Amino acid sequence: MIEVTAETFERDVLGSDRPVLLDFWAEWCPPCKMIAPVLEEIDRDHGDKVVVAKINADENPSIALRYNVLGLPTLNLYRDGEVVHQIKGTRPKRAILDQIAPHI
Repeated sequence: MIEVTAETFERDVLGSDRPVLLDFWAEWCPPCKMIAPVLEEIDRDHGDKVVVAKINADENPSIALRYNVLGLPTLNLYRDGEVVHQIKGTRPKRAILDQIAPHI
């Protein structure tokens, strides 16, 4: 799993040759901490098809604002530089995979 910042967002997310599942999170967010191990599993099991990344919304507010992220955690799936799917809140691994499968 990679850590994205406002400085690396264009390259790591929009410029990626694979779909990117980007987790908007914050240190103070308990649900964000709950979903982190699920995302690590997805990265481990499906990293050949999708890049799993995270961005701290508090430290990178311009990116959160740009994509209208109002609640945490929010997972945006980017493909070819565009958001193709968004998941708000925590979900089990299977539910996340089912929702992103058509796009990866």
